[in-house]
Amino acid sequence: MKIALLAPAGAMHRFSGSFGKSLHYAPLTLTTLAALVPEDMDAEVVIYDETAGKIPLEIDAELIGITCITGTAPRCYAYADYFRKKGKTVFLGGVHPSMLPDEAAQHADVVFTGFSEQTFPQFLRDYQTGHFQKFYHQNCDFTIAGRPTPRRELLNKSRYITINTVEAIRGCMHNCTFCAYPAAFGKHVYKRPVKEVVAEIEALHSRHVLFPDVNLVTDRKYAMELFEAMIPLKVIWLGLVTSSIGVDDKLIEMLRKSGCRGLLIGFESITQDSQKFIHKGHNRVDNYVELMKKLHDNGILVQGCFAFGGDEEDTSVFDRTVEMVIKAKIDLPRYSILTPFPRTEYYAQLEREGRILERNWAMYDVQHCVYQPKQMTPQELEEGTDRAWRATYATSGILKRLAPFRHSPWLSVPVNLGYKGYADKWHKFTREVMCDNSDIPVL
Repeated sequence: MKIALLAPAGAMHRFSGSFGKSLHYAPLTLTTLAALVPEDMDAEVVIYDETAGKIPLEIDAELIGITCITGTAPRCYAYADYFRKKGKTVFLGGVHPSMLPDEAAQHADVVFTGFSEQTFPQFLRDYQTGHFQKFYHQNCDFTIAGRPTPRRELLNKSRYITINTVEAIRGCMHNCTFCAYPAAFGKHVYKRPVKEVVAEIEALHSRHVLFPDVNLVTDRKYAMELFEAMIPLKVIWLGLVTSSIGVDDKLIEMLRKSGCRGLLIGFESITQDSQKFIHKGHNRVDNYVELMKKLHDNGILVQGCFAFGGDEEDTSVFDRTVEMVIKAKIDLPRYSILTPFPRTEYYAQLEREGRILERNWAMYDVQHCVYQPKQMTPQELEEGTDRAWRATYATSGILKRLAPFRHSPWLSVPVNLGYKGYADKWHKFTREVMCDNSDIPVL
């Protein structure tokens, strides 16, 4: 049996787009699926990640698996249609098929919803017998304990800033109205045994580790146990948390002791009313500067994410956000546009209000406006976001934020230069470019 696992990418994040190696770490989805193939099947597995290279149109495999998010859905469907007409059996999974399985089913032989650690091996067994199902839904007794080690050797290491991505905890306790994660996978939090996480890190034989988990501290007790177990490993690690860590000095101290040198934090907005609007009240805007100082004092740099376009924001928000970012010395700011993903509370609200303007999923990449903002035009929202990117990543903006380069310059400087290139190209990705899949033949 030969299996090919594909991860199509939107125009901005494709290998030919504006998201360079310094901004790109290896994802876990496809390497984990590859590890789940039963050994007794003696299957050959290949991985094609379009953020790291081209997906060939001629693939020697009978099974084609495609992971799909909302922004890549049209491209995933184009590949799925193409390979099915070439006689391949195609299966789709990921966030978007989990939210809209009936839509995905129009383009695939099999659709997976939810997490697939248990259902994927089951499908492969069913496929061998010739009696597989159209849909495979996440099992009620799902767990991530005992998960096999991802097959990182199938990746092209040279195309990523790191392939040492490790999962510890899956899920988040918060209920942000715009977040697609609970809409696709529910609100349950799954935890791997700490011993398994530590063993996987040790097996990497590397000093650098990245946790891509959506909220590494969603369970504080578990997080403290994990960080304490990591202290003897003497690794340098990066991860995702929320700004709520700012009120927990013991947690910050444990982050430092365990080797944390970088965190991604969703600050979302500099307007407290906007935090309320998206149900993210744990973000306290008046504490952002103090939080940054605490983290910097502990040698931790921060990628701060902001989403423009909330109903409480007008056109002044862009310049005010850049001013705050410089004042707080956020090491790596990242700007997006608040996006209503299907099945989310935010999408339902805008649909009720008749404010959804765009129906092509390719535009749902959090960098384009797909709805009618309340206090500005869609064009003003996109132009303001572009202006914020350019101002923040102008040479003067980088120097103001990073000087005197005390906090992990080996990481902050190259990644800032990577985002500078991203900011310079942002405006080039028009609707025509984003929606163009003409490189995939229609058979």
